Amino acid sequence: MSENLGSNDTNTANFQHGAGVDESLIPKSAAARTVGPIDYMFMWLGDGVNLGNMTLGSSLVVAGIATLNIFQTFVAAIIAIGIISAVFALNDRMGYQTGIPYVVQLRMSFGIKGSVISSLLRGIPAIIWYGFQSWIGGTALNEIAKIVTGGTFDNIFACFVVLQVVQIILSLYGFHAIKWVESVISTVIMLALLYVFLVLLNSHSAVIVEKWVHAKGTWGLPFFAFIMMFMGNYAAIFLSAADYSRELKAGISNGKRGLLYFFPIVVAYGSVLCIGAMLAAATGISNPVKAFAIVVNNNYITLFVSAFIVMGAVAVNMVANIIPPTYVITLITKLKYKVAVTISGLLALGACPWVLVQDSSAEGLGLFILIYSAFLGPIVSILLLEFYALRKGQPVVIADLYKEDGQFAGYNPCAIIAMLIGAGAAFMKVELAWIIGFVVAGISYYLLMKYAYQDSNFKIGTIFEKKLDLGKQTNL
Repeated sequence: MSENLGSNDTNTANFQHGAGVDESLIPKSAAARTVGPIDYMFMWLGDGVNLGNMTLGSSLVVAGIATLNIFQTFVAAIIAIGIISAVFALNDRMGYQTGIPYVVQLRMSFGIKGSVISSLLRGIPAIIWYGFQSWIGGTALNEIAKIVTGGTFDNIFACFVVLQVVQIILSLYGFHAIKWVESVISTVIMLALLYVFLVLLNSHSAVIVEKWVHAKGTWGLPFFAFIMMFMGNYAAIFLSAADYSRELKAGISNGKRGLLYFFPIVVAYGSVLCIGAMLAAATGISNPVKAFAIVVNNNYITLFVSAFIVMGAVAVNMVANIIPPTYVITLITKLKYKVAVTISGLLALGACPWVLVQDSSAEGLGLFILIYSAFLGPIVSILLLEFYALRKGQPVVIADLYKEDGQFAGYNPCAIIAMLIGAGAAFMKVELAWIIGFVVAGISYYLLMKYAYQDSNFKIGTIFEKKLDLGKQTNL
């Protein structure tokens, strides 16, 4: 059964442009959407084929020994991807039905002021990843420059800055530039990675089998921690699923949208995760770019691979790390989209990504993912509970989400408190942060909405609205 977007068109038609937000945050009607299913799958393929995910794969090999063997690695990956796809399809529905971005969706649960806090928890990790991907891309660009100049040029930071400027220029064209960037880049990168995979099999199979395939591994805490890290790598992205689904053409059912996430993520993530672990096992180096240079000891091939590492960094930033923080900056500062997207790029410059890619920082990168997941799990839990349990899948009147003095003015204390309770519980076992935060925050939010703050306007339109009316009658 396909989604009916008719109500979205009505709400969008009634929306007043005087709501005090930039044009990029206005609900997108079904007629204005230009991304089809194939383009959408290529978008997630391009997002998954990146050096950040490959570094996560390389983090499996510590001091030359894999913490999980190959079978355990892929079992954990399939479990995580299944959960990721399900959460994506559930959380993208609000944006798909109504055309609103994530930062506006937050207002339904957190309120206009409360959404500032929760939106920053999505925007800040995106800025960090933006800088991380750009530094990896800059490292690869520097490899290209060294080959072209015969070794006379060697300045990673200069290449990082150049790449950042290019990405800022590309991002000025908005979401529409993503379609052609992702379709071309993801296809070519997959071919390049296939070549690297074959090289690893032919030249380093013995050491890879010894250190990864035949590793003892474990089904204990490290196994579940890897699932959480895997999910944490996508936690920020599926949290802002509305930013992407609002661009997708109408008529696609929830189940089919789930497959639009599942298949490309399996192909992309499975490939880079495998190659990351293989590279680390073969070379003992956690930085994939440096490992590539050792494994593929040929200037022409190194030039080829490095070129697509650069494009891969651009591809993932275009999807996951530029648009969401730009929307956050636009919402908070009221700046125009092009100004906000430039600020996003400049902030990524100052994120010190060169620290995260150090060999000694591979475990730190995983810890960073787990820590911010402690907050993102609770937020997505609150959004899903709000939409499916409290409002029974029926979106609010969209114009109300843009009224500074309307039902969603201020902040919803139930959502803020539930988020903090969930995050606090998650920090008690950081290896399982996302799932603990998700469950605890969901339960807390339901109980708070049911029993606390009886006069709250945020209960209007929910299953607890009758209790609100009874409370008001008692006070009369």
